[in-house]
Amino acid sequence: MKVLHIWNTAGVASIIAKYMDKLFKTESNVIMRKQFDKFGLTVYGETWNCGAKVFTFRCLLLARKFNIVHVHDFDKIIPWLKRLYSKPVVLHYHGTRIRRLWKERKQFWSMADAVLVSTQDLLEGAPNHAIYVPNPVDTDLFYPRTNHNRKPKSALAFRYNLDEKKAINYAQKYGLKLTFLERNIPYKEMPKILTQYEYYVDRTEISSLSKTALEALACGCKVINWKGEIVYPPLQEQHTPQKVCNQLYKIYRKLI
Repeated sequence: MKVLHIWNTAGVASIIAKYMDKLFKTESNVIMRKQFDKFGLTVYGETWNCGAKVFTFRCLLLARKFNIVHVHDFDKIIPWLKRLYSKPVVLHYHGTRIRRLWKERKQFWSMADAVLVSTQDLLEGAPNHAIYVPNPVDTDLFYPRTNHNRKPKSALAFRYNLDEKKAINYAQKYGLKLTFLERNIPYKEMPKILTQYEYYVDRTEISSLSKTALEALACGCKVINWKGEIVYPPLQEQHTPQKVCNQLYKIYRKLI
């Protein structure tokens, strides 16, 4: 089975492709525009240094070689794929592209053969056939380390989808020393950063755990969620790549 992943929101496509190929012997490729992968999330697949129109054309051309096309967020390409090919197209939404916008984007998702969402909050307003597929974490990269430098009562927060006053209040609630960082750290450097802290304060403005929060749990951090509650490690099984890929493989097989 050959699977083409178009776009790579939060690096999820790379994780899926890597583990699907490893576990189920699929042949996957991930393609992403280079200028939108500033943190090096496409560790499995390739990035293209081109504009939007050229990227779209190249995607459509390449798709002819694959059995399934798995599109991440880039829903505008769906009608073109369906006009050109009879093969199954999976549309996978990851956040702001679809959150509270299901009616507005119906012209795109209604043409897909399967519609997936990566967090449960995205099911609000979704069609009945939308499927929740939890975000996976690359556990080859994010895992607990024996790290004597992890500072007790320390907390990290990234300035992204964050109300800093709420984050400060949450840290004070648990007696933590909070450090703010900009979200500009290369993907492969993230485990080294996360394992320096005992807690990770997640985004406060979205009612689901971010992928970074899941990665923090995988590294052994405690996570403070959007409600100010502590989520304790380890990473839940539903977010392991093995569990996610098993679910996806069943979806793929059903489509073909």
